[in-house]
Amino acid sequence: MNYKFFMLLAIVILAFIGCNSNSTTENKAKNEAANPPKTRVAISKDPFVEKVEKAHNRYGFLSKTAIQFDILLMFGGKERMNGKMTLLTNSSKGLIELQNGDKMYYVNDKVYYSPDIENEKRVRFNAYTWSYFFLFPFKLSDEGTVWSDYEPKTMNDKSYLVHKLTFKAGTGDAPDDWYVVYADEEKHLIDVAAYIVTANKTQAEAEEDPHAIIYKNYKEVSGVPIATNWEFWGWTTKDGLTEQLGEATLSNLKFVEVEDNLFEAPEGFKEI
Repeated sequence: MNYKFFMLLAIVILAFIGCNSNSTTENKAKNEAANPPKTRVAISKDPFVEKVEKAHNRYGFLSKTAIQFDILLMFGGKERMNGKMTLLTNSSKGLIELQNGDKMYYVNDKVYYSPDIENEKRVRFNAYTWSYFFLFPFKLSDEGTVWSDYEPKTMNDKSYLVHKLTFKAGTGDAPDDWYVVYADEEKHLIDVAAYIVTANKTQAEAEEDPHAIIYKNYKEVSGVPIATNWEFWGWTTKDGLTEQLGEATLSNLKFVEVEDNLFEAPEGFKEI
């Protein structure tokens, strides 16, 4: 082969490779800009939390954009909430659409709501509490969570994996709240979470009336186990579950893709 021809051929090949490499790099950059990778949240190193998060497929849940479901919430035989929730899986935004047409939005620490909504004083509580109970199994490693061992390991004659959750000062709306989490010894799914609600109360006052939520009837939604029934009970350290107070039914669960403007409250909505 002629030496000059060989050199020319080598230059052409190198130029082609360079252009192709640049094109590939540019295409990759454009693709990543259009489709940014999901935020990866590290699983807690606490052995209890690690088992529970793995059982609930936390990574699978967080890989989705948003989840949507219908909820019917009853307390004392009376309807407390009936509507549809759409929640970002990273818990930063949520929309609650009630059957009567009222709406509540939360965007990080802001809550917006229909101007004529009933029981205005409970709007912030309703916007955050029920969505938090739904998201709870996927928020065990959130910033500000503090986990510790808890005794006893049995409740109402059943043995569990048990840990207590408290929060660092300044975490969320109610850093003085705490949870005692009971997970199934074999499946590691959360069965029960006892808790106190310190909204408008001191911690000491809230600890006089602790409650518990039972997560029941887990069903897989795109590989993620989600409890489709909740029960609310009275609870004490000594007696465990005492009397049932309320219940919730979740239906039509599905992961959805949403536009960010879905969580923009219409003009005229009130803000907390």
